[in-house]
Amino acid sequence: MGTTLIALGQQHKLLLLVAATLSVAACGDNVGPMGEVVDASIPVEFDAEPVDPNIFVWDMVPEGLPKPFVPEENPMTYTKVELGRYLFYDEQLSGNGTQSCSSCHKQELAFADGIARPTGSTGELVGRNSLGLMNAAYHTTFTWMNPEFHDLRTQIQVPLFGEFPIELGISGNDVEVLTRFSTDPDYIARFAAAFPEDEDPITFGNIAKALASFVRSMVSFDSPHDRHTYKGDTTAMSESALRGQELFFEERIDCHHCHGNFHFSLNLRHENTVFIETGFANNGLYNVNNTGSYPAPSEGLVAITKRVQDRGKMRTSSLRNVAITGPYMHDGSIQTLEEVIDMYERGGRFVESGPNFGDGRDNPFKSEFVHGFVLTEDERADMLAFLESLTDESFLVDPKFSNPFEQ
Repeated sequence: MGTTLIALGQQHKLLLLVAATLSVAACGDNVGPMGEVVDASIPVEFDAEPVDPNIFVWDMVPEGLPKPFVPEENPMTYTKVELGRYLFYDEQLSGNGTQSCSSCHKQELAFADGIARPTGSTGELVGRNSLGLMNAAYHTTFTWMNPEFHDLRTQIQVPLFGEFPIELGISGNDVEVLTRFSTDPDYIARFAAAFPEDEDPITFGNIAKALASFVRSMVSFDSPHDRHTYKGDTTAMSESALRGQELFFEERIDCHHCHGNFHFSLNLRHENTVFIETGFANNGLYNVNNTGSYPAPSEGLVAITKRVQDRGKMRTSSLRNVAITGPYMHDGSIQTLEEVIDMYERGGRFVESGPNFGDGRDNPFKSEFVHGFVLTEDERADMLAFLESLTDESFLVDPKFSNPFEQ
């Protein structure tokens, strides 16, 4: 009851005045203009004018880099991001009340989950590895194999309502799930604050918008590589990591052709993007019975396009925080970064026996940039050091992305 001040971030030292019954911080601890922690339950006045709650400040994006693309129909606001954070961690969002988005996307793992393939709320095994969500705002598409989802809000409908496989399992339980939120006084206030123009704001459409806003806010730019490259800290990267960076961009290795921009993925969209491009490639992980195929249910882009040449093509995911998002590949079939480097050094993986027998090096649909190379032991150590320098430790513990029910 009354007004609550919500801190927008230490860099700007500005405060947002929100008329609501809430007393939580949208970006972690509430911080006063001199850096002091303030009690959010007590209205406080400052000399500075409050910031418009409808203006989201991308102050985590380094100067000189573009900000993420934000769709006009779902503009970023702090109240919407904060509502999304609560929904993301709330098991009430699943049909049977046993799982949340965070069950498969854990902050300490850059919002991956550390296992090969997750299990949905009803015990059904999901077809592919859980992608890390950091910097999802910069992706053009949001799944391993589908090039048609260009909006987080649209993609989020899949784990919410999908039945093949069931993940959160809302289908058939939609009335019960929505009632959980529409009868909760705290959520009533949060939805009203996030969607003030809606007469009835507690809808699945708004749930998807809030979740998309929270995921879009998960921007990671404080790795040693970022501090060295964009923030002028010449001591942030080790000599080994710097040598590994040079190797990464060498033509003989060709990593940069699929992972060469600031996002470390061809799958890139931002505020200045004119032509939308999607990055999918066959990396020689499989060559089932030497037919160029990948094992079901993850045959690649071909499942959508029906074009033979798209067999085995998967999204080229960002390498940011890659050291902690294993196991790797769309099916989680490679356990360590060392094994990943070994596969690319060979030019594809050889599956020696079983139903997936075949030599990925000879896959006829493999990317021309996966051609194999030779590394010395020192070069391999340098490459690993560079990949590890892409880990943003602060992102993994940042309170504005953490579980609000445990704070």
